Amino acid sequence: MKRLLFIAMLLLGIANLSAQEFEHNFADQTLRIDYTFMGNAKEQFIGLHSLSVSDNWWGRRINLTTVPLAGNGDLTLYDATTGEAIYKTSFSSLFQEWLTTEEAQSLNKSFEFTILTPMPKRRAYAEIVLRDNTGKESILRHTIEPQDRLIRNVTAQRALPHKYIHKGGDSKRAIDVVILAEGYTVDQIDTFLEDAQITASEILSYEPFKSHKDKFNFIAVASPSTDSNVSVPQDNAWRQTAVGSNFLTFYMNRYLTSSNVYAMYDLATNIPCEHIIILANTDTYGGGGIYNSYTLTTAHHRDFRPVVVHEFGHSFGGLGDEYFYDDENDDMHSLKHEPWEPNITTLVDFDSKWADMVAEGIEIPTKVTPERTKNYTVGVYEGGGYRSKGIYRPADVCRMRNNTAKRFCPVCERALERVILHQAE
Repeated sequence: MKRLLFIAMLLLGIANLSAQEFEHNFADQTLRIDYTFMGNAKEQFIGLHSLSVSDNWWGRRINLTTVPLAGNGDLTLYDATTGEAIYKTSFSSLFQEWLTTEEAQSLNKSFEFTILTPMPKRRAYAEIVLRDNTGKESILRHTIEPQDRLIRNVTAQRALPHKYIHKGGDSKRAIDVVILAEGYTVDQIDTFLEDAQITASEILSYEPFKSHKDKFNFIAVASPSTDSNVSVPQDNAWRQTAVGSNFLTFYMNRYLTSSNVYAMYDLATNIPCEHIIILANTDTYGGGGIYNSYTLTTAHHRDFRPVVVHEFGHSFGGLGDEYFYDDENDDMHSLKHEPWEPNITTLVDFDSKWADMVAEGIEIPTKVTPERTKNYTVGVYEGGGYRSKGIYRPADVCRMRNNTAKRFCPVCERALERVILHQAE
């Protein structure tokens, strides 16, 4: 009993210390930083687009200077006087995916990206770093002066109508997930709210989300579109929708994304928001999920439920795809480097992944057997990250590989829980 009391007091002390650290360095406001990522496969650049501020900070107030995953990039805020790091977050972006495409070999393009941070009380500087799949970095450093008159204050902007469809806790302690409507007209918003409820319920039916329901809030935002459905370039169908999403991203038929990242955050202004899910009003199969950026998935395909969970695994937990193609090898990952995603490995640095979860006697690479498939046995199975050779996954079946899988594999569950506990008190 005394030991449990000691642990409780220790945790309370850590929480109080974190709160004091936050209050010392930050105002209870959200700083929105809009960037432009640009370049090609050979060289990349970062541009600062704009800054805006609004009342209330809804993000984490603990673990302020650490990240659970490296991602393809990170942003760190430093106190300008002391040089001390005061906040850090990591992410990936559509731009960094595009860098691995053939088009990026001969064309310069630009992409929008937005990061939310707490507003520093004192002069600070931001360092944002982008990494390609070989680890090569591009860096931008810029100053943040809280009294800068050109930081647009959007506190008075009216929030769009929104509804908590699951409220696990106070927004300043729980993880706030905004669900946006894409391709739903005003007359279809009731349908969107039903789809948003299905989304939240489905995600929370999977571990480890199920065991941590009290750490999540899901908020449906009524963001109507002029047109119903979304744009399908391969059918020459272009529609006016809330975030302007379209299929045929990178000329891949099923890849549904949006390059209008600023618009997403405009729709979430003055609504508690840490993660974004976008539901597309179409029955065509497709979607995508980008770590600490957004999930976008189609709400009326028969596989909507497992797919939205899969895509949230990408955007929330930074999980990699565990499926692969037998007839081609994708250039998304370099076989000479260890990928940052926690559930795939090239064996370059396997000890940093799930080596501790592989039971004694399990061979590496691991042979697929019916029993191992049935039991989600952790091993090192070849095939993952879109490549049939050279990349390995932790289980034969998993929500990150199969729409028919009933759960995330144990490695993915652990990775997701680490993110949850890093963000929520």
